[in-house]
Amino acid sequence: MATSSVTVSQTVEARTRPNGAVVLLGRFLFALIFLLAAPSHFSQQTIALATSQGVPLANFAVPASGILALLGSLSILLGYRVKFGAWLIVLFLLPVTFMMHKFWGISDPLAAQAQMVMFLKNIALIGSALFISQFGAGPLSLDSRSSR
Repeated sequence: MATSSVTVSQTVEARTRPNGAVVLLGRFLFALIFLLAAPSHFSQQTIALATSQGVPLANFAVPASGILALLGSLSILLGYRVKFGAWLIVLFLLPVTFMMHKFWGISDPLAAQAQMVMFLKNIALIGSALFISQFGAGPLSLDSRSSR
């Protein structure tokens, strides 16, 4: 009787163990948007856009947000201190979402809809980052190598 319960327990554990390749792909796809967007945070065009949206100290805030996005996304991609990296992404996304995608204040319906989509995309990314902040990098990560 005890033998069968161990077998069932081991079978359940094997079925719930994350697939390393899928988790790595998920981290890559999540990080990709931030890796691609981060360089634009150092351009005068992006700083001017943020200034036009009322972002205070945009000359400092926009490049600083680019650094947060870059560090957080690299952390998640590599799986190194990924929980901290996820919090960097949350710290980046919260002000960006509410300052740059204020769909509720736009009178043009198409522009408002486009900004609402961007707002909701960022909310979903915040949720994903919070999930990563709690569950970590998974297998095939630098964090998993150091815990062995």
